[in-house]
This record gives sequence, C-alpha cells and structure tokens, in this order.
Amino acid sequence: MKRATKSIASPAILVLAIVFLFSLKAIAVGNVTYDHRSLSIGGRRQLIISAAIHYPRSVPAMWPSLVRTAKEGGCNAIESYVFWNGHEPSPGKYYFGGRYDIVKFIKTVQQAGMHMILRIGPFVAAEWNFGGVPVWLHYVPETVFRQDNEPWKHYMESFTTYIVNLLKKEKLFAPQGGPIILSQVENEYGYYERDYGEGGKRYAQWSASMAVSQNIGVPWMMCQQWDAPATVISTCNGFYCDEFTPNTADKPKIWTENWPGWFKTFGGRDPHRPAEDVAYSVARFFQKGGSVHNYYMYHGGTNFGRTSGGPFITTSYDYEAPIDEYGLPRLPKWGHLKNLHKAIMLSENMLIGGEHRNFSLGPSLEADVYTSSSGSCAAFLSNSDDKNDKTAVFQNMTYHLPAWSVSILPDCKNEVFNTAKVTAKSSKVEMLPEDLKSSSGLKWQVFSEKPGIWGEADFVKNELVDHINTTKDTTDYLWYTTSITISANEGFLKKQTLPVLFIESKGHTLHVFINKEYLGTATGNGTHVPFRLKKSVPLKAGENNIDLLSMTVGLSNAGSFYEWVPAGLTSVSIKGLNNGTLNLTNTKWTYKLGVQGEHLSLFKPGNSEAVKWTVTTKPPKKQPLTWYKVIIDPPSGSEPVGLDMLSMGKGMAWLNGEEIGRYWPRIARKNAPNDECVKECDYRGKFMPDKCNTGCGEPSQRWYHVPRSWFKSSGNELVIFEEKGGYPMKIKLSRRKVSEV
Repeated sequence: MKRATKSIASPAILVLAIVFLFSLKAIAVGNVTYDHRSLSIGGRRQLIISAAIHYPRSVPAMWPSLVRTAKEGGCNAIESYVFWNGHEPSPGKYYFGGRYDIVKFIKTVQQAGMHMILRIGPFVAAEWNFGGVPVWLHYVPETVFRQDNEPWKHYMESFTTYIVNLLKKEKLFAPQGGPIILSQVENEYGYYERDYGEGGKRYAQWSASMAVSQNIGVPWMMCQQWDAPATVISTCNGFYCDEFTPNTADKPKIWTENWPGWFKTFGGRDPHRPAEDVAYSVARFFQKGGSVHNYYMYHGGTNFGRTSGGPFITTSYDYEAPIDEYGLPRLPKWGHLKNLHKAIMLSENMLIGGEHRNFSLGPSLEADVYTSSSGSCAAFLSNSDDKNDKTAVFQNMTYHLPAWSVSILPDCKNEVFNTAKVTAKSSKVEMLPEDLKSSSGLKWQVFSEKPGIWGEADFVKNELVDHINTTKDTTDYLWYTTSITISANEGFLKKQTLPVLFIESKGHTLHVFINKEYLGTATGNGTHVPFRLKKSVPLKAGENNIDLLSMTVGLSNAGSFYEWVPAGLTSVSIKGLNNGTLNLTNTKWTYKLGVQGEHLSLFKPGNSEAVKWTVTTKPPKKQPLTWYKVIIDPPSGSEPVGLDMLSMGKGMAWLNGEEIGRYWPRIARKNAPNDECVKECDYRGKFMPDKCNTGCGEPSQRWYHVPRSWFKSSGNELVIFEEKGGYPMKIKLSRRKVSEV
C-alpha cells in the first residue's frame, strides 16, 4: 500500500545551492586510481552515479536523448556491456555498424560531458542471447565456456584485446582524455566458479591477469567475484548492497548493478519496484560508504530481432527503469531519484574524504555522520523498520522517519530529502492507437507457407535431434516431420473416438500440424522450459502427415555450463490405436531448418519477387504460417511508437528490413492464490521480483517498440510472419503519450 507523501520543508536558498553546485560539477579526465574510499579521476576524488544504457537495445538516433535524460536525472556516468556476439558474428569477422557502433555511443557519452563505465566481459548474461557469447564458439572443438580452457581463453582474449585496441585508437580511455574511467572483465562468475572446480579458480585468476595486461590506464573490476585478485576491484550486484564490503580493505565500495525493476518473460506478469524502495537502497549504499553506484537498468530498451536470451525474455526490456523502453522519463521514479542524486552530491566531498561515524538512534534507527577537518558535517538518518514510522532525536533535533526510509542532512541539521517522501511529479501514460494507413490505399500482400518440408530436406534420421545443435541458432525454427499409415480397421475410426498424441520437449515452443492443418501449440515458460503436449489427434485411414515446428525463444544466457542446455523434442507417441501405443521417437524423421520466407528473406525490401504474393484489402485471419506485407505511412505526431499486436498469435515483425523482434501477446499466468497480482505496491521491506506483480490474465506484451528513425516519410514496408494464425486487420500503430499529473 502506497503511503501518503508529504512535502519537505527546505529553505529556498538551500535548494538553489543544491541545483547550482550540482550543475557546476566538471567531468575530470586523466589517470584513474582508487583507494578504500573512492575512485580518483585526474587527481580528484569523485562519487559516481551511473546509468546503464545498452547501445544495442536502442538505436543511434535515440542515444543523445537517452544520455541527456540520464544527465538531467543527476547521473554523471553511463555504463554498458560490450556485446560480443553482435560484434563478432563469425570468427574474426567484426561488425560495428548501426546499433553496434560502440565508438559512436561512447563519443555520445563524451560529448555530453559524462564518464563511461565499460563492462567488456566479454560474457554479459544480461537476458541476452547465449549470454552475449557467439554461438559459433560452442562448436569450436574442445571449448568449454568460462573455464581454464584453451580455445575459450584464446577467443575471449582475442576479442577483449580487439575492443581495447579499437578504443585506444579512438583515445577513449580517461588517461587519453576519453570518458572511460572503469572497465570490467567477466561477470558474476563467483556464482558459478565452484562448479568448474580448480579450473574455475584458475580461470578467474587468468581473467584478471589478462585484463590488467591490456594497460588501459583505468581500473578493472569483477562483479560478484568474492576471490577477486588484488589487481582488480570486487563489486556487488543486487537489490541492496549497503552491507557489501570489497574483498580487500584497499578497494572502494562499488555497486555495479542496482536493479530498479525486473525483466519480463512471455507469459509472465509485470514486476514493479517502487521508487521509494529504489531510493532507499541507493541512500543506504552511500550512507554506508559507497562511492560508485550504477543502475541496471537506467534505460532497459528493446531486445530487437532475436537478441533476447533467457529464454522467453520479452522483446521489451523496459525493466521499469527510470527511463522507459521508449526513451521517456518514468515518473515519479526518474524525478524522485533525480532529487536523491542532488541531495547525495551536495555531501560528495565529505562522503569521499570525511571522517565517518556510525551510531544507533534506537531500535531500527541509526545515523551515519561524515565530518571534515574544517568542521563541515553531513548525516544520513535511517529507519530500517519495514512497518512502523519512527521519531529520531539527532543532535538535539527531532526528525520524523517513515518506515523503510533514509533522510539526508547535508549540514547535519536540515533534511533535504527523505526516500519515502515522493514530491516529484507523477505521469499518465497512454498508447494512442492509429489504424495502419497509406496515402496510396492500404493493400495487403499475403503469402502462406505449407507446413512441413519446403524445398529439399536438410537431412533424415531415425531419431529426434537436439534443436540447438541442429540450427546452431541461425533460426528459431526447426521442422520435425514424419508420416504414419493408419489401417481402415482401426477401432477409433468406427467408434469416432480420437487417439491421443503425446510429445515431450526440452523446450521451448511447438506448433503441431496434422495433415497440413494446425492442431495446436505447446510451450514451456520462463521458469520451466521443458513441456509436454497431450492432444486428441484427428487421424484418417491411410497416410497421415505429422509436421512439428519446434521453436526457440532465445537461448540460455547464464548458469554453469549453460552452453550445453538442450532444446527440442525428446519423445513422440500416439496412444489409442488397436495395438496400444505407437512410439514414433525412433522412427524416420525428416528435418528442415527454418521456414521458407525466412530463407528467402521476405522481410527485406526488394525481395517481393521471391514468391507469389496474393494482393487483398482484407487479409485472412486464423491462417498459420503466413507472411503479411503492407506499405504504410508513418504515424502522426512525434511521440515514440509501438506496434499493437494484440490481435496476432506469435511470430516476427520487421519495418523496412529492420528487426522489430519476436511478438507474442501471451496471457500472463496466474499462480497460487497467495502469489497473485496486487493493486498497489507497498515499498516497505526488502524487494524481490515477485513481491509486487500486476497484469495477471493480461497479455505479457502487447506493444512492440518501433523507433521513429526507422520510418520514412512514406512507403514504409511492414512485414509480419504469423505462426499460429492472427488477424492482421486489427494491427495498429500506437503513439506513446506521457502527460504529467
């Protein structure tokens, strides 16, 4: 339950001083060193408040605005991973164009006068496909990911070195005058190191040594690495890191990932983390001596194309971040945190250089006081009780501290900010729909694929193969096809009772076609990937075709030996025949990778002649395996745009050849009665991803971000591949309108 907010009475002069001092902060460059209190950049100690913005999860046209909005929100640094699989799609072949123009992104940060934290990894996790590691590396002989393994170390070091040399050439590290002040090698390896035995320990040590040998002139860090070598900084990830201490006393307290929300899965509900709790966690971190803090994410963005991992991670990676998926400030969260940042930075000098004292003010109440040699004083007063407001007496003055809150007193007297008192403006968000339209008249082109093998079969085997090892992630789709002959004497034909098809799969999703007709879909989900299908099957006397379209929805992105996680069918059988059960698992199966339109690149402009399209003003509905193409005008206005796919089933979408991504307006599941959705969030108490969920019984994702920069003034080609059978006439473009309340 949201608690009532109350205005903070602060002298006007103090407020102006906060704004003025905050605006004067200059971004120093030069050598970067550190001690137990903070980073020192160009000889000056600094507090760092960083905003994670992943360059491939937005588009270059959005980068300046995203960076500017982060800076206006009180952040002085931008953080991003480096996405290996996007930059090295095949061995030794590098790509740095479009959304992957990392140099342009970092220079955008530099032009804004902000620092850059670069997490080279090159393993990222990040709900990104295969954890950011190129799939081709799994098929290099004798490779084991993230272990003391020669092929892995060779390619990892080669890529890291390539990135470092590229950025050195562009003079982007702080000692060269660039914005990069901190880098990271590996990522949350401490969770899994034990599973790799002694090879894991050796690998962690090697990773640190390899990174340091790059001589970039700025410190390296390893997050969640409890045995990090002395040469790198161990850091914390989590919802709260105030109790974290580095693994050696000479390192500063760094929080690499503060999660202001959580990711969402197809079929999952909407997780929410209230602004009050995010602010509480940040204030507690700096109260307890923290000096570098990063929001993961500050702008989550979009998993365009097939980039999401997990699996089952939605195309939206909004993360309920301070800047929403569409690039707009999320209010009141963005504004509340902006006010927090101002209050913290007013005390910067004392926090990184003053003498620190801590003492109790009563049960669940404490004060952390920082004083300078000149007599200046700053204090943080906290109430960690998750239910009860309390009154605290500090230096002969009385302060009201709401439950689960921190008050900041930059002069040890006047409260300028309390994490539970939200005074920032809120907003109303609307998705304003517009029908698809075209100045030349809306005409649909339709091409329907036939289920099963198109063209020549890729191979035949008397077994069910692993999906991922077969496709090597070149496509989401793999056809498993076979046929059976049903005798006219089968009892079910006379009794009019249908036999039952049983299928087991390691994941992720399956469409079933019997005699070229769509029968149904079975799927796993974001918490349990394997699934089973049990469905009555309308077989006929004579030959029956069984065409099974197996699909991945992004590959695993983390975990011990995650690269070996399988997918695809493991057993197929039919029960209810005269002879009992017909086991088809080891029968003759014919395979085909991908779907025909994908192979012909029907999503690319200019490829219309590859197939014969049917032109119509009323495209069919409930027709599976169908490609739709339509020429549209851009939507009106200048607001960000979402593609409303509520009327569709599951598939992929493109605009002018750009990958909008996977769409699947799957209904969010309901769990046990004590684990349902809520109407209001109570910010008090420790947050977990399932603490405050909404959206039960609603589509897990209805709108799909289409960047404005992808639209032309006219003649835009929208292409959709529908797998199950939706109704394209109801597809709309929606403008995202945000108005302050």
